Amino acid sequence: MTDRGTYVEHEGRPAVRFRREYPHPVDRVWAAVTRPDELVRWFPSSVAFEEQEGGAIRFADDPHMESTAGMVLTWDPPRAFAFTWGPDEVHLTLEALPDGGTRLTLLNVLDARDAAARNAGGWHVCLLCLDHHLEGGTTFSPHEHPPAAWQPVYDAYVADGLPSGAPVPEVG
Repeated sequence: MTDRGTYVEHEGRPAVRFRREYPHPVDRVWAAVTRPDELVRWFPSSVAFEEQEGGAIRFADDPHMESTAGMVLTWDPPRAFAFTWGPDEVHLTLEALPDGGTRLTLLNVLDARDAAARNAGGWHVCLLCLDHHLEGGTTFSPHEHPPAAWQPVYDAYVADGLPSGAPVPEVG
């Protein structure tokens, strides 16, 4: 099961949620979503963090935002990793499937409702990179995609009715 991205409410806040299923065991997917040397293959920033709840997390090298710091909200290997990123939260949850695979849920809790389509488009591209990485294919940073590759994805989320209107770095 793979979903394209869904607008949801999480504890009264706007959010976008994605689910992916991979034919890999939980430990493999956990490494891909928590190890800095693997995060760099799909996450939009380089990430360094303390592996504990309340630990510091730092983001750098994203061409669309300043380096920033946040806090680890959840550290429960190999099931859950959540953190603040600016005013948003990112929750990564893994569950083992009966066939030995793993379901990944990425939930981006948003500071502003109008960021839903923009962030959904960004996570869509990032998760394509994660898919390629886990398949063992050629990996690339999400920022290596030209804006033209992101724009139709964003436009489709807007057409689907996801809240929109937040500034988009590539568009202005």
